[in-house]
Amino acid sequence: MARTLSNMLALGTIAPDFTLPNVVNGKQASLTALKGERGTLVMFICNHCPYVLHVNSVLIDLATYYQPKGISFIAISANDAKAYPEDGPVAMKLRAEELNYPFPYLYDESQEVAKAYVAACTPDFFLFDENLALVYRGQLDNSRPGNGIPATGTDLAHAIDCLLNNNENVEVQKPSMGCNIKWKEGG
Repeated sequence: MARTLSNMLALGTIAPDFTLPNVVNGKQASLTALKGERGTLVMFICNHCPYVLHVNSVLIDLATYYQPKGISFIAISANDAKAYPEDGPVAMKLRAEELNYPFPYLYDESQEVAKAYVAACTPDFFLFDENLALVYRGQLDNSRPGNGIPATGTDLAHAIDCLLNNNENVEVQKPSMGCNIKWKEGG
């Protein structure tokens, strides 16, 4: 597990558009169709990363709390499924169903969407406003596997609250940390 920091995409960047397969229902899902009325969180996650496993329950809780408030949550896995079959569509569907993900779980087989977002690790979070302009990118909170700090989602929740309340987020946005995205050879 290579500990990798997220790239800090420039605030104000417009969310790159995409259409990807939803592994749960087999249908194509686009950013345009999935975007939230008040904001959209795009998360790069995967099945096997211990950093994602550490925060899965918090992601579910945050989505359950904020989706009714107009914030859409979208999970994307871009890992090379040939090298990491546990991150492929079949295993992704099983994980989403096992954990009852309240958000779509999309597969970026070409890895083009991850590259467009300059995603680097799992988990990697990108929060966009209602116009799909980036307002937050960074960590969920200070918790990491084994550091003794409970996962709460405080940093991300604060950013979402600022967005919902039309307040500027003046907190320092710290990079997320996790396993590197498993890029395809030559990718």
